[in-house]
Amino acid sequence: MSENVVNGGGGVCGGESDNGKGATDACGKNRSQLVCVRCRSKILPPGTGTYVEIEFELTSFEKEKQGAKEKLNQFFKVEDMFQFDNIGFTNVVDNYKFLSCADCDLGPIGFHDLGTRVSYLAISRVQSQ
Repeated sequence: MSENVVNGGGGVCGGESDNGKGATDACGKNRSQLVCVRCRSKILPPGTGTYVEIEFELTSFEKEKQGAKEKLNQFFKVEDMFQFDNIGFTNVVDNYKFLSCADCDLGPIGFHDLGTRVSYLAISRVQSQ
């Protein structure tokens, strides 16, 4: 899996970036609290996730597309799983654990790579508050 870290600023961080649907600051970090799209539970505090572009398939959680795989390529990379506010982890599947909302179990909203111990939160599966 190859990742492309996209930094919106050059050297000094400040302002906003166009990366991640405007969800990042100039350093490529999430600029606002990220919450669950269903229950609005806090998922990730501001400034803790780094915007990266990688391709990964997650199962759809929409009723109409239930069970279908969806290719996603915009994520917030979270180096330490303890930086999350409320997150659930599934059992191991092919060296990955999938992330879900700890309050309402909506997921998968991202994945945790057991080889690198890094988590990736899909931008399209959470909301900025």
